[in-house]
Amino acid sequence: MAFMVKHVVGGQLKNLTGGLTEEKPEGEKSEAAAKGMTQEEFEEYQQQLEEEKQERDTNFAQKKAERATIRTHFRDKYRLPKNELDETQIQAAKDDVELPTELAKMIAEDNQEEEQKQSVLGQLTNIQNVDMGHLKGKAQATLEDLKNSAEKCCVM
Repeated sequence: MAFMVKHVVGGQLKNLTGGLTEEKPEGEKSEAAAKGMTQEEFEEYQQQLEEEKQERDTNFAQKKAERATIRTHFRDKYRLPKNELDETQIQAAKDDVELPTELAKMIAEDNQEEEQKQSVLGQLTNIQNVDMGHLKGKAQATLEDLKNSAEKCCVM
């Protein structure tokens, strides 16, 4: 009778408390045996898991360093204050961290556009009511006239 009461009330009590206390039966298997492996296989499996975790961590640190490099590039470009955290992340990644190739191409294009805007013709395009085609035509005609006059001078 006591067994019956303990079985009925004990099971419901365990469900009520959420099974906070874990009782291991005396004949329980080890983790390796529970997963159907020998102890050596289980240790090798654990070692592989640890190696994969380290590889993920290094890849994550590398990505963080790449993002920090991008941020420092833009801070330099726009003359914003530097961030110590970014510099430490770059130093934490032991490999040389470079900008991704796609971003490097975009930056090179931006630099070319900025150089073009800073040139004389680039400044002229910013002025309104200026016909660039007409100006180029006049400049080329003037150059041709100068060449022709220089040739005539050499002939004489």
